[in-house]
Amino acid sequence: MFYILWLRRDITGKTVYHVDVNSAYLSWEAAYRLLQGETTDLRDIPSIVGGDPVTRHGIVLAKSIPAKRYGIRTGESLMEAFKKCPSLYVVRPTFSLYMRCSAALKELLETYSPHVETFSIDESFMDMSHVRDPLVTAHQLKNDIRHRLGFTVNIGVSSNKLLAKMASDFQKPDRVHSLFPEEVPEKMWPLPVRELFMVGPRSEQKLHAMGIHTIGEIASADPEFLYHRMKSHGYLLSDYARGIETSEFKNYSPYEAKGVGNSTTLPRDITRLSDLQLYLLAISEMVSYRLRGIGRLARVVHVHYRSSLFEGQGHQRKLPSGIDQTMRIHEVACELFEELWHREPVRQIGIRVSDFSDASCFQPEIFNPRREEAQRRLDRTIDRLRERFGDDAIQRASFLHTPIPHMIGGVGEERHDLTLRSQL
Repeated sequence: MFYILWLRRDITGKTVYHVDVNSAYLSWEAAYRLLQGETTDLRDIPSIVGGDPVTRHGIVLAKSIPAKRYGIRTGESLMEAFKKCPSLYVVRPTFSLYMRCSAALKELLETYSPHVETFSIDESFMDMSHVRDPLVTAHQLKNDIRHRLGFTVNIGVSSNKLLAKMASDFQKPDRVHSLFPEEVPEKMWPLPVRELFMVGPRSEQKLHAMGIHTIGEIASADPEFLYHRMKSHGYLLSDYARGIETSEFKNYSPYEAKGVGNSTTLPRDITRLSDLQLYLLAISEMVSYRLRGIGRLARVVHVHYRSSLFEGQGHQRKLPSGIDQTMRIHEVACELFEELWHREPVRQIGIRVSDFSDASCFQPEIFNPRREEAQRRLDRTIDRLRERFGDDAIQRASFLHTPIPHMIGGVGEERHDLTLRSQL
């Protein structure tokens, strides 16, 4: 049976850019190090950002193009990466630097358009409907970013967010690509299904089992057939394969964040409470830093872990008033973990905070107001030192002579209202 293929043309004349930093963490590290006088560009050698270069624990967060040629993949362990490339150069992440680079990029983007929507730390959508020649302007913007900020981006140009994002994933780095509705059959339909946004590993397996291997085959499949096999996700993929996406464009502020969290996979199964408490402290350092960075207080603290058998457990508590202090978050997290933990070996552990209020509304504890205010002043001082001199400029003595990094976690706020959300 054959089904009519159709593409929805944009009738509003909207133009959307998707700006995506090429290998963001590594590019930002490279640009910063060159500014500091280093002569080797990390982007020109097999290099990665992530983990500990001494113990070789951790995962690959970002990789250079030369590292990619060795088959190194984002998300794989450092041990696996070194097997592929013994001469690999490893840089530990500096998340405060990445936040500053992301902020500088957004500031530049806003000189081109007042409507910039942050999608992640290294991705933004821009409403560029006001420009006369969107491709010429995209090239100007791309070059401006390279010259003024020292790193490169890909820019996807289309009439909606989905197609703009798909376009930015075409050939990299430092490129501009268009993917307007009329270009979908030629540029998008021949691609394998895994290239379609919202197709994760599980969806790919299901589609292959149905005999569907390209995006064009998703587009030509009966939407009811896809729904029968994949429920509502089938309808979504049918629309996306035909270039249909209608989410509202709006500015995004960090104040819209609904939660901030980080977790880590441990280098081995751990059963010592003191070690697990140190990991919780390292995670608390990053969670609280990010919380203060967006000017918020959190009233809910959630702790979760996975055992060596990857069975998950979680526990949370709502506090009388909002907090943002590192040691206060750590204190609550440790209490929750001890209430939750059954003494089995732990392989993954994390913290998430939510239920936000403005940081100006801070209310210290009745019986210890001076201590609370002193902790907040200390945290802000530490933040400034790390932002100026790097994350390793200052660390707590608890981490001395231990293999545990003093800060653990990634960057970026969780949002509940993303229409475009990647599937794990």
